[in-house]
Amino acid sequence: MEVQEAMLSNMSEFVLRLVARFRSEAGQALTEYGLILALIAVVCMAAVGVIGLAISGFLGQIATALGG
Repeated sequence: MEVQEAMLSNMSEFVLRLVARFRSEAGQALTEYGLILALIAVVCMAAVGVIGLAISGFLGQIATALGG
């Protein structure tokens, strides 16, 4: 959980920095950047979730094999 929270925090900081960088651009371009960043964030969160479940299952198999 701590790793996911740290990753989400890092992603949030990244998004805020990008928004601040493009803040001077007007309307439509800024909206497009926002939508792209939102899509990237959703994909990253899904990937982290899937990878976390795979690692958890793998470590569970190792623990079982070691008699834990």
